[in-house]
Amino acid sequence: MEEITWHDFEKIELRAGTIFEVFDFPEAKKPAYKVKVDFGEFGIKMSSAQITKHYTKEELIGKQIVGVINFAKKQIGKFMSEFLVTGFADENGDIVLSTIDKKVPNGTKLI
Repeated sequence: MEEITWHDFEKIELRAGTIFEVFDFPEAKKPAYKVKVDFGEFGIKMSSAQITKHYTKEELIGKQIVGVINFAKKQIGKFMSEFLVTGFADENGDIVLSTIDKKVPNGTKLI
């Protein structure tokens, strides 16, 4: 494991956002959704997430997640991902979202 400094960590913009729209992403190589997330003062951003094993589109609406909003945009097929959805792989390698258990303002930075 590579050690980083506090200064390195401070560069990462891990922000709270609320999912308000979810779309199928049939063009993705692995099963995924496209999610539209409100990051408050940082705006509305879209990303894809390989979270179809644990979540339905309906249960994702209103869920507050943690996203990295200062990565460069990434082309995924015809879709442009604007942030990184964070999560953890379970014992099968399926992604479980990093979520927030008590509501905080959208755009709040993880500290």
